[in-house]
Amino acid sequence: MSVYNRNYRTYTGKVTPIWSRILVLARYGYAEAWSSKITLGILVLGLLPCIVSLFGIYLANNPMARLLLGNGAPRGLTINARYFLNMLQVQSWLALALAAWVAPRLITYDLADNALPILLSHPISRFGYVLGKFIALFASLSLVTWIPVLILFAYQGYASPQSWIAANLSIAGGLLAGALIWIAFLSILGLALSSWVKWRIAATGIIFASVFVPAGVGGIISAVLRTRWGYLLNIPVMMTTLWERMLGTQELIRPKSSLPTAAIAAMLILACLLFLAMLNARIRAREVVKG
Repeated sequence: MSVYNRNYRTYTGKVTPIWSRILVLARYGYAEAWSSKITLGILVLGLLPCIVSLFGIYLANNPMARLLLGNGAPRGLTINARYFLNMLQVQSWLALALAAWVAPRLITYDLADNALPILLSHPISRFGYVLGKFIALFASLSLVTWIPVLILFAYQGYASPQSWIAANLSIAGGLLAGALIWIAFLSILGLALSSWVKWRIAATGIIFASVFVPAGVGGIISAVLRTRWGYLLNIPVMMTTLWERMLGTQELIRPKSSLPTAAIAAMLILACLLFLAMLNARIRAREVVKG
């Protein structure tokens, strides 16, 4: 039958829900992130501190094991909020390395190959595309942040001869909230910066620089002007202060130099809004043709 004799009708079959389309992007993004052996290597490296910490918790709660080790056993090892804060800090900075490697793999290839017009021609919005990539990166970072530290928390509750968990539930809440804030921030930062750089290696370096270069600038401003507000550019200082308050530990920074929690929250929100604006400007169904 000739084409002009056919009658075309709109599709009236079953339509997949929007959330399932986003999860397809997330699933394939997650598979792409973990298809690299370097990603697996970073994960193994990120879990090594947890294994060492697990052994430390075992020793702290087992006098017989400390007796067998003799002089080699750690002295004065106390499992408290400060102990878990140190673990959260270690895992969080390892998550930065993982985000710097994974985020460009999720979005740079689509931009470099001009795949966005094809992807967005399907029933998926720009928001759905970004959300799918965000879920893939967020899930990847969870493997080295809140999941292992909460496993350590649960093991401490199991190994402790006393009812430890009931008296320290606030630590678990602080660990979870602190880790979720950090990996959400890293996910938005990584996707936004990667969307503007087509070279993956350069995108990895820029993600690291975006965290540590402003920290150096903020330190100089605070030292020269003798003000604490320069620390608003110092992401490590801001996050450490926020984690200390969430876990209820003593702050190491001097009270006069300490930032208000509201100022830290406002700075993180402003940074996230800036990154979202960068994504909004970059993630568009357009193709540049060189003629």
